[in-house]
Amino acid sequence: MGIRSLKLISNARVEGDSGGSTELFFEPGEVKHGDYFFDIGTAGSTSLLLQAILPPLIFAKHRTSLTLKGGTHVPLSPPFQYVSEIFLPVLKKLGIEVKATMESCGFYPKGGGKVYVEITPADRLEAINFLERGDLKKVYGLSGVGNLPLSIAERQKKAALTTLTSHGINAEIETISVSTPGQGTFMFLKAETEKCFAGFSSLGERGKKAELVGEEAAQHFLYYYFTSACLDRHLSDQIILYLALAKGESSFSTAEISAHLITNLWVIEKFLRIQYTVEGEMGKPGKITIKLR
Repeated sequence: MGIRSLKLISNARVEGDSGGSTELFFEPGEVKHGDYFFDIGTAGSTSLLLQAILPPLIFAKHRTSLTLKGGTHVPLSPPFQYVSEIFLPVLKKLGIEVKATMESCGFYPKGGGKVYVEITPADRLEAINFLERGDLKKVYGLSGVGNLPLSIAERQKKAALTTLTSHGINAEIETISVSTPGQGTFMFLKAETEKCFAGFSSLGERGKKAELVGEEAAQHFLYYYFTSACLDRHLSDQIILYLALAKGESSFSTAEISAHLITNLWVIEKFLRIQYTVEGEMGKPGKITIKLR
């Protein structure tokens, strides 16, 4: 769906965009702004689709609006709150203005979530440094359920708070019931420090206790908190492309040098003349510096 969406946006010539294909040919034309509606048709991630089609649209001539239908809270992808509360605010610091709202949640396997996005073209991207995060200012959270008893969200919340307070962390967590065609639960935590943001989440699933959902999100936060890094492990690999396109040298500290991060750097280098350094070991905190040559 990402390839087919990009094909439409850029009037590209494409071959191999089918199941089972082992090669893909993609020759883009001029990027076209406009109002687009993309229905994944499954619980496929709207967050990943947005991240696939966002880069060319920030360089379009005029504002673009997107309506994306699919999964908003599904495994192996950022939940909507991570995109709206962490990813997009950090992009704004680089000079990218994107607004996202969610009409309904889409859980696996039903999907059916709906997200609206407004993208304002950027004149240029500014290099930025996220090295020192400063003091922790606030931890805020959402414990949500869709078409399930709110008591499940309360149990998730209680478990997360218990885990956090046992390490001296105070948090504000709100319980909510969300609109969705299916059923599901989630926990999302946002950490705000003096210099940056970080996000952590967990999803419910059949047979998984509510307490475990809350504990997982809290443990993800604690792993980050006990490093001195600015960026969480997921944000690090999600913003690296934008830093590669920025004017000047950017650098950041990350809670974990992940395989995703190293792979993204490898792929970007195949397309752009970038120079970068990685300080640290795989699976551990580190520092990344990147610039266009």
